[in-house]
Amino acid sequence: MPENASTGEWITIATLDDLWEGEMTDVRVGDDLILLVHLPGGDIRAYQGYCPHQKTALADGKMDGRILTCAAHSWQFDLWTGEGVNPKSCRLDRYDVKIEDAAISVCIPLGRK
Repeated sequence: MPENASTGEWITIATLDDLWEGEMTDVRVGDDLILLVHLPGGDIRAYQGYCPHQKTALADGKMDGRILTCAAHSWQFDLWTGEGVNPKSCRLDRYDVKIEDAAISVCIPLGRK
């Protein structure tokens, strides 16, 4: 998944009115399920939408500040970085995000849409 916007296409997936601070949701773009998170303090992040453990939708989990706990088996992730908290050996793939005129867009890698 992307960390490099130059190799992808920007797709608008939501607006700031759709996702208030402290909320998260998932959005399907082609074959990708994207977890969109509006962190406390205003930053917005986008990650793979499934837990790497057993492919449970992460939006079904619980967000406590910047920590997301998967609903299925309680794996935890730092939503600021995507790093695993429990277990530490995993991480979420991250999409680049940009906001223009209240529209939230993510960069989808070429050929993935």
